[in-house]
Amino acid sequence: MSLGCPKALVDSERIVTQLRAEGYVISPTYQKSDLVIVNTCGFIDEAVQESLDAIGEALAENGKVIVTGCLGAKPGEAGGNLVSQVHPSVLAVTGPHDLEAVMGHVHTHLPRPHDPFTDLVPEAGIKLTPRHYAYLKISEGCNHRCSFCIIPSMRGDLVSRPIGEVMREAQALFKSGAKELLVISQDTSAYGVDIRYRTDFVEGRPVRTRMTELCRELGELARSHDAWVRLHYVYPYPHVDEILPLMADGLILPYLDVPFQHSHPDVLKRMKRPASGEKNLDRVLGWRAAVPQLTVRSTFIAGFPGETDSEFEHLLDFLREAQLDRVGCFAYSPVEGAAANQLPGAVPDALREERRGRFMAVQQEISRARLARKVGSTQRVIIDSVGPKGAVGRSSADAPQIDGVVQISPHASLRVGQFATVLISGCDDHDLQASLLTPAD
Repeated sequence: MSLGCPKALVDSERIVTQLRAEGYVISPTYQKSDLVIVNTCGFIDEAVQESLDAIGEALAENGKVIVTGCLGAKPGEAGGNLVSQVHPSVLAVTGPHDLEAVMGHVHTHLPRPHDPFTDLVPEAGIKLTPRHYAYLKISEGCNHRCSFCIIPSMRGDLVSRPIGEVMREAQALFKSGAKELLVISQDTSAYGVDIRYRTDFVEGRPVRTRMTELCRELGELARSHDAWVRLHYVYPYPHVDEILPLMADGLILPYLDVPFQHSHPDVLKRMKRPASGEKNLDRVLGWRAAVPQLTVRSTFIAGFPGETDSEFEHLLDFLREAQLDRVGCFAYSPVEGAAANQLPGAVPDALREERRGRFMAVQQEISRARLARKVGSTQRVIIDSVGPKGAVGRSSADAPQIDGVVQISPHASLRVGQFATVLISGCDDHDLQASLLTPAD
């Protein structure tokens, strides 16, 4: 069972890949399983409860459960581990991205089977995403200490994968049929900082382990496979500007997922974020000037401790001026162990939710207006599903599961994983409607 963010999903993929490589068989039901592994999320309270409930369900249905992931690193009230405290009958608990420990516990409770066909495991590993897209995790951990976040305490400081290793995985993913790679990490812009941008080798060529070089290499590789590369978790550092020419040249999708969290300098200071609101706005406007077709998505927190009415209005003004394409907003949720819990000026629950609702109402108007501008345009989309009522695709502006979609009228020639060119005929607050012009392949 895999819960939480795409980074946790990649960890689950690696666990499944290793299990299959060692001859284990993955069962679709609890009843036919000898063991259950639950990969958990432990970020916000709702995610913690969802993970604890999933563990409880696995124990009730099967009884033999190994727990891994972020919740596994969360301490309990009386010390020790929260998971073991709530569910003392679990067989073992590990923290996130700890494949070796997980497999060690698996071997203890379910000895490795003999399988003469283990070499049949795909080179790219076993994926839990559809065949036509895959997540590519380039680093683990984070060097920031944002006051609302406990991820570094769970996943540690930044650890970047050598660029040669990343590119070998990307090549294997494209060879296995992926048409879109989604680059993920805790801080994509900081890729390589921890190893001082050390030089590694890509197909015998020396290449620095750095964000710009990685994007260029991935873009060239994607072009040779007629595929997309999409960037997530990008902090707005100045060197992000170096990626814009790659987007303009079509090597990387014109899409940036940038977690701004707020706009007011005082709130950002209390959050211990690495940028100010004024610079963020200037940077977004500069990006758009360089790449007019750029899509910017972001997330924000409403009701952070100490947030005043004027600071929240500043956030709404930022939203109206920045005109971000895709936005999510969370009402602040105290996370056990986060430094923000000690800040004065806690905002009442009802006011947090009221501000979140106001924020999303403003963004809804912005989203509707920005989508309306696309009506009458042609867009290249990738098809995610096909049914009797039509197909569902995504444009360059739409990441899977978190952004909008393009609803396409029925057409017999469409298939999942295919690129197609469509004419945009309408929109609502978040999605587009379209008709097929010509398949791209």
